[in-house]
Amino acid sequence: MIRVSRSGVLRVGVAGAGVFGGYHANKYKQAEGIEFVGIYDLDKARAETLAEQHGVKAFGGDELGQFLSLIDAVTVATPAFAHAAVALKALEAGVHVYSEKPLAVTAADGHAMVDLAAEKGLVLACGHQERAVFEAMGLYDVPERPLRLEAVRNGTASTRNLDVSVVLDLMIHDLDLAQSLAGAGPGGLEAAARYRTDEGYKAVGGDEVSAELEFENGMKASFRASRMAPVRERTMRIVYPSGEVDIDLLNRRFENSTPFRLNAGFAEADIARDPLGTSVFRFLDTVRGVREKPLCTGAEALKALELALAIDEEVAPEITPFVL
Repeated sequence: MIRVSRSGVLRVGVAGAGVFGGYHANKYKQAEGIEFVGIYDLDKARAETLAEQHGVKAFGGDELGQFLSLIDAVTVATPAFAHAAVALKALEAGVHVYSEKPLAVTAADGHAMVDLAAEKGLVLACGHQERAVFEAMGLYDVPERPLRLEAVRNGTASTRNLDVSVVLDLMIHDLDLAQSLAGAGPGGLEAAARYRTDEGYKAVGGDEVSAELEFENGMKASFRASRMAPVRERTMRIVYPSGEVDIDLLNRRFENSTPFRLNAGFAEADIARDPLGTSVFRFLDTVRGVREKPLCTGAEALKALELALAIDEEVAPEITPFVL
């Protein structure tokens, strides 16, 4: 059941006043037919700084309940470990939720979010926005299932997102894309990891992880992700029975040897030029009832989360130290 204000305008807010909270606030300022009410952060001073930029109200500390009572839909862009706590309070309050990825940091919390949204009849979306890029390319229209997929997602050293493993931070994008193409659940899994041990560095989980996976339909996949690489790299190779597609996700180009027509100008398509906007606006359209589903549902994001956690569990006892 959609809750809207007396004016019939959808009231929205952002929980989390960090970098991604700022990105989502920008999208809500661009959106039509909504009332951007405010921004919540545990640190009210941070909320006030971002709220002032957008001309909305700031909420902090113990004001989460008050914040949720004034809105119909919310983006949860807090640190990953807090996604579930905020989202569950929002859903319990009858508020539709767009959670940044990962959906949660435990499978139990992810299931709780999906189940509560279904029970309440609310929209639960997740920020796996690179689905918009694949859609723009035409990959979801290819009439063959891939035989193999190889994904590399490397980032340079950073102090951001160290509250989760590199699997939950970076690799999870490719896990979601692979599952969306496979159309099947995962089967066998092998993985290995390394982590940084330089003085003063603290992070959760592995910093460089590789995984080999076979899906239930026979599709095989390899994944590699790092947050200690010398340069950024985001590539994917998809092998079909009739050819292959090699994608450079950073530079937005690909080579295609299949007989299927893909969109060479995908980078200029509206949905790929602004994948975050696409994801946010589809969430809003789903809340309004004019679209059947968001770009990535909570249930779909839960599948990627469970696979990511399985990889983390596989590598946990075998992580090899690495010193920069």
